[in-house]
Amino acid sequence: MNFVKGMDLSTLAELEKCGAKYYDNGEEKDLLEIMKSYDVDTIRIRVWNDPWSEAGESYGAGENDPKTSLEIAKRVTKAGFGVLLNLHYSDFWADPGKQFKPKAWESYGVKELEQAVYDFTLEMMHLYLENGVNITMVQVGNELSNGLLWPEGKVPNYDNIAAFVNAGIRAVRKADEERLAGSIKGVCPQMEGLSKIPVMIHLDNGGNNALYREWFDNFTKRGEDFELIGLSYYPFWHGSLQMLNDNMNDIAKRYGKDLIVAEVSMGYTMDDYKDYEKLADEERKGYATKPALVEKIEYPMTVQGQYDFMEDFLNRISHIDDGKGKGFFYWEPAWIPVPGSGWATEASLKYMNDKGPCGNEWANQALFDYQGNALPTWNLIRDFKPEE
Repeated sequence: MNFVKGMDLSTLAELEKCGAKYYDNGEEKDLLEIMKSYDVDTIRIRVWNDPWSEAGESYGAGENDPKTSLEIAKRVTKAGFGVLLNLHYSDFWADPGKQFKPKAWESYGVKELEQAVYDFTLEMMHLYLENGVNITMVQVGNELSNGLLWPEGKVPNYDNIAAFVNAGIRAVRKADEERLAGSIKGVCPQMEGLSKIPVMIHLDNGGNNALYREWFDNFTKRGEDFELIGLSYYPFWHGSLQMLNDNMNDIAKRYGKDLIVAEVSMGYTMDDYKDYEKLADEERKGYATKPALVEKIEYPMTVQGQYDFMEDFLNRISHIDDGKGKGFFYWEPAWIPVPGSGWATEASLKYMNDKGPCGNEWANQALFDYQGNALPTWNLIRDFKPEE
């Protein structure tokens, strides 16, 4: 496969609804037009099962239910991008710290959960394919380091983890067989040359080799075949670039899979942005890159520091042994601080039993400044060409 230059734009619809505007060289432009001009080829979009309270209150953070994410996916397909469909199997954030079962599945046991994963995955594949979305890869679960669908699928319950992930993989394969047989109507013409939709399994903490060995050693003994290992790598949480590099080289040899860094970012400033959010101090969480974390990073939190980090990052992942480094997705590069768009709402805090507060945690790691102006790192991404 070609080297992927990807962006996660799951909050796109919410950001635009809240009034976010984007500029390139001083000229206001559509966000997707900007990204196309900088050689981005694939957009990652998360899908939550039911990100709404029983009273109909939004959980926020993009409101990425199947319908909302479908509209984003149709739009980015029309703009000429491929889509990484990122199925969380949860009603809200799924990551190593929380993998809550969807509300509708809360009473299910292992066999029922396995069937629910299969049915939901097949339903989503049909929905997106029938609506002409150019699905170029599918992620079965998100940051599965500690499993999924807790408590049944929590590490070290690898039999159950494998059962759930395998169900998702089988559903992707089933839909793909139907696509290739011509029994799904409305399939995107751009998919005609794709012989198989690649499946990604994604963990966090890309610098932690022991984690990847333990997880994939256990899964590969029990699991269906898959094509891609996805890694999250945030320098303020996941160690040095050398640690990422070493881990990728090791797992490339150990498992023989292509590797994509499914989430990456780097800050460009430590300036506050509360004036843009228009929230009281007690209502906003502030940036995730707390000073104690930033001290550990080899690069300064400046515009040049972001550029230098991404330059070194791209050079490293494109030189993984045996050509196994196949690209990246920058996480939420357009999540600038606008009133109304944050990581959670009061309804989702209640759902997660999280004390909060809400607000935007990510704005100082975007690829646009707080006013929406494209940063120089875009030039680097556009001009980067992996060696053949």
